[in-house]
Amino acid sequence: MARSSGDPLRSAFGDLRRAHPGSLAAPVPAEEFENLWAAMSQSPRSSPGTAYVHVPFCETHCLFCGFYKYHWRKRDGAPYVDSVLTQARRLQGQPLLDGPPLRALYLGGGTPTILSAPDLHRLVSELRGLLPLAPDCEITLEGRILAFTEDKMRAAFDAGVNRVSLGVQTFDEPIRRSLGRKASKQAVIATLETLVAFDSGAIVIDLIYGLPGQTFETWAEDLRLVEAIGLDGVDLYGLNLIPGTPLMTAIDKRKLDPVPRQDLGVFYASGAEAMEQAGWEAISTSHWRSPGLRERSVYNYLSKTGAECIALGAGAGGALGGVGYRLIPTVEAYAKQLDQGQLPITSMFRARQDAPLINVIRAGMERGRLDSTQVRAVPGGDAVMDDLEPLLAHWSRAGLLAPRQRFFDLTVAGRFWQVAMTQRIIGFLDHPQRRPMAALLREEGAK
Repeated sequence: MARSSGDPLRSAFGDLRRAHPGSLAAPVPAEEFENLWAAMSQSPRSSPGTAYVHVPFCETHCLFCGFYKYHWRKRDGAPYVDSVLTQARRLQGQPLLDGPPLRALYLGGGTPTILSAPDLHRLVSELRGLLPLAPDCEITLEGRILAFTEDKMRAAFDAGVNRVSLGVQTFDEPIRRSLGRKASKQAVIATLETLVAFDSGAIVIDLIYGLPGQTFETWAEDLRLVEAIGLDGVDLYGLNLIPGTPLMTAIDKRKLDPVPRQDLGVFYASGAEAMEQAGWEAISTSHWRSPGLRERSVYNYLSKTGAECIALGAGAGGALGGVGYRLIPTVEAYAKQLDQGQLPITSMFRARQDAPLINVIRAGMERGRLDSTQVRAVPGGDAVMDDLEPLLAHWSRAGLLAPRQRFFDLTVAGRFWQVAMTQRIIGFLDHPQRRPMAALLREEGAK
């Protein structure tokens, strides 16, 4: 239930639930991994998919990050690339590479841009030859400003990268220093301008609102620079306070003060308004692209909506044939397993039976428009939509949705709360008292 009084941007729900909504899944016993993988790898993919390559190294540990794993050492780069390519070569000839081509190849981390120029070039170029990529495949290199030199940019673009996504978080220098970001404001701008000048792919950055020390003025300046530099896309994310991170420790010790939680929605709304005024298009609830239309954000969308994914690299996660899997996260153990010809998988899980239905709902919510006709077209969708519509009507009265014909469009407040709303939809559908709850909501709406 959402609060029906007050400003929905500030107080629609009591918690934000920042983690992306997933689907409940059943873990697979370790003794079944080998046989299950054999079945998965011998089955051609049935729908367009993606590939994800994980590069787990970072030169520094940013205060807000909960994903830091390995401190970067130059000597680790070439052997790690060797391991990833070894894994990719062992997939050759297996039916899992058959079927529709892959629409996106994503190099994430960690910090993939920390690899040397030669290693970046051979990793991307060899993967292009080993994987069944679509002619217009989106090939993303994720990374940071720090150590992303011009020779690396050229190597990446020459190898086939056509999208670069960098975690800027903020241009404001005092805030950057407080977060452990080493590159200065001018270095950030200069790097981005150089990438734009290559004119070889979409250049995208992440910005975070809610950072300690951030004001509406510094946030407005961040948004102004996005357009001024000539970027192709921007993600606007609310600060996620992760227990155990250095930032959370500093906040607990009262060394830093984040933006009050009730103000986060206002920051989001001002960001959405700035993008609209600049003529940018919202292609998800957190992502905008410039009028140049070079940005597509294929991987980000498909990864959140149930697409199959081939995983490569220590700690990478993938999904094939309704089974999710994760590779061994320890670099040394991952390499050793490959050297010994063994399967470098550490966990597997089977998707829930109604995953196709949940994925349609997640896709619509991610895009900011839930299409009731699409939901009803999935097996079991009629019953689900019948029960869900009273909840959606309730959220409409609370200012989170705007019903229009067969669609439920998310308002600005709804787009801010999208993750929390999607998680609540899944929880509502799984609730043992779903039907009685739906009936009560219908009665409430009829009053």
